[in-house]
Amino acid sequence: MAQATGSSSLVRSLADSRLYVITAGRPDLEEFLDAAIRGGVDIVQIRDRQLLDRELMEALAVARDVTARYRVPLVVNDRPDLALLAGADYVHLGQNDLPVAAARRLGMKAGLSTHARAEIDGADADYIGVGPVFATPTKPGRQAVGLELLRYAAARAHQPWYAIGGIDAENAARVIAAGAERLAIVRAIGESADPERAAATLRALLP
Repeated sequence: MAQATGSSSLVRSLADSRLYVITAGRPDLEEFLDAAIRGGVDIVQIRDRQLLDRELMEALAVARDVTARYRVPLVVNDRPDLALLAGADYVHLGQNDLPVAAARRLGMKAGLSTHARAEIDGADADYIGVGPVFATPTKPGRQAVGLELLRYAAARAHQPWYAIGGIDAENAARVIAAGAERLAIVRAIGESADPERAAATLRALLP
């Protein structure tokens, strides 16, 4: 069943993926992703809880076309069923979502959000997100974990990990100094008038 996903030896590996963009479906999705990837984004997640399944599948088809063109991994938030149908490379899960093991029974590789040391230690996903590092409106009510958890992840995580949450060009150097080698970005690229330049600025800061 794993062969039904978009995973391929031609797709960039997680070890080589440093700048992760997370975006909702948007009218200019193709143009946005094309610009962001040109700027240095090398893994893409579609996260949109407002769209109907039919609309989300249409957005995923657009994203799959663009990411396949650049051989960049495509991730679908929360929905292993739609990730499988879209030919995505990963599904991204939260602590209260379907377990990683269940997603793998569908043949999907999985990422997992983590917010505490115990969650990092217990993560069995292919990659993890660690955060939110700073307070962010994309995660209302979620307390920021700060830089200390990044230091812990740098020392203890046993899979590739991405710092996430309120990261932008102004604070990214602090995040990287705390041990992050990969960044997951929402607003700093998604809300930029020039997503290619925004991505390039962030990518230039990364090791």
